[in-house]
Amino acid sequence: MTVQNPIPFDFKASQTVAFHRTELTLILGLYGRMVAAGEWRDYGISALKDLAVFSVFRRTAEHPLYRIEKRPKLRMKQGQYAVVGMDGQILKRGNDLRQVLRVLERKLIRAID
Repeated sequence: MTVQNPIPFDFKASQTVAFHRTELTLILGLYGRMVAAGEWRDYGISALKDLAVFSVFRRTAEHPLYRIEKRPKLRMKQGQYAVVGMDGQILKRGNDLRQVLRVLERKLIRAID
């Protein structure tokens, strides 16, 4: 006698997109430098079905200043990583996360009077 599962389980459909440890190391390194500079104060991470999002905030109750998104389906097209501004404008996109994050590192460079 065999027992069949009445609800078929599809592993691909149940998996969510998340940041890997090496990706989080790069993102949290930048986050730490921005917190030390007084630019950012809080962050949030979301792992969804189609994308993973790392959102950074100046204050907790606000909308995110920037969103760092990972969309693996765009890997062969526009690049799986993107930095999105507060207004929804894509600031940088590509397959190399370090290169994409450079658009935010420029915010750390300030002229000293």
